[in-house]
Amino acid sequence: MSNAKRQKFTRLFFTYLILAIVMIAIIYPLLWTVGASFNPGNSLVSTTLIPKNPTLDHYRELFMGNKNLPYVQWYMNLMKISVFTMIFTVISVSFTGYAFSRFRFKGRKNGLTLFLLLQMIPQFSALVALYVLAQMLGLMNSHWLLIILYTGGQIPMNTYLMKGYMDSIPIDLDESARMDGAGPTRIFLQIIMPLAKPMLAVVAMNGFTGPLGDFVLSSVILRSTESYTLPIGLFNLVKDVQGGSYTTFAAGAILISIPVAIIFVLLQKNFVAGLTAGGTKG
Repeated sequence: MSNAKRQKFTRLFFTYLILAIVMIAIIYPLLWTVGASFNPGNSLVSTTLIPKNPTLDHYRELFMGNKNLPYVQWYMNLMKISVFTMIFTVISVSFTGYAFSRFRFKGRKNGLTLFLLLQMIPQFSALVALYVLAQMLGLMNSHWLLIILYTGGQIPMNTYLMKGYMDSIPIDLDESARMDGAGPTRIFLQIIMPLAKPMLAVVAMNGFTGPLGDFVLSSVILRSTESYTLPIGLFNLVKDVQGGSYTTFAAGAILISIPVAIIFVLLQKNFVAGLTAGGTKG
């Protein structure tokens, strides 16, 4: 074997080895959680990845309508928040990205810098201020307040992504449309938006998945059991170390992935193109 072939083989070997390790690190916990959701009892401890006596009892428990476990209500609350956050994020980011990409106005650079600084500040650092604001506005225990907060948190980074993508769209298209009598609104809706579908898919996915894993902010705002989202509700299942139902928790957590998978399948083509473009276009 020549030195060139040996070097190529070595590079490929270590590349696939690293990929295999990363895939195992990602997939193994997921498979363990799926197996635990079918495991009898309340313990996650098992000697095998596949349960010896699989059962659907934990899934039945989630949908039985138990007053102490209103899983369906929590699920619908989370979907409501995620869907509206996705819609409002796509709309707001489309406007902000277009404005920063196509217009030159006073404070433009400062605005972009402010967005960057806001993205660097952890959301939990403002929890006290958000709690006081919610109390003053009478919006404690409100899903709409969470939607507004989630949408606001999505705007800075997604605006950078959208602006970068729109910058790659030739401005000659705008000028040609203006020569035909089109105004900024028509250019935005009929030219820029259709061409920006890949990045819109990325923003939509970010907006939808953002609320799914949040526990801290939602636990501060939401107080009643009926208004809980899944992260809070499922946490209550395991917060008692001795009586925690970990297998039911696993079943409930697995079901969260279903809407994410559906959204990804619907947006897959544009989503992958948007990620690729976002990494190569400035």
